[in-house]
Amino acid sequence: MTLEQAQQQVDAWIRTTGVRYFSELTNMAILTEEVGEVARLMSRQFGDQSFKESDKDKELSDELADVLWVLICIANQTGVNLTEALQKNFEKKSIRDGNRHRDNPKL
Repeated sequence: MTLEQAQQQVDAWIRTTGVRYFSELTNMAILTEEVGEVARLMSRQFGDQSFKESDKDKELSDELADVLWVLICIANQTGVNLTEALQKNFEKKSIRDGNRHRDNPKL
């Protein structure tokens, strides 16, 4: 699935099953919450925190998909083409970081 296809499929689901988009501000709050879920799970799975019973059945892939879903919703609502945005971001990073990482002795 391409980013464009993902944006189209999320939009179709929202319009048919989800009824309508939440407001942009509500989706921003939901995105923050979902990123927090990823952080919580990673701190338990890869960090030093122990699992709570309520977190044992959670999967990182599902939590990351939740983040991506809301991010796509926000992109759709604000008219952002994620394919174009990601391509431009690659170009920006290549120009900005072309030698920086290669010349970094810590890396």
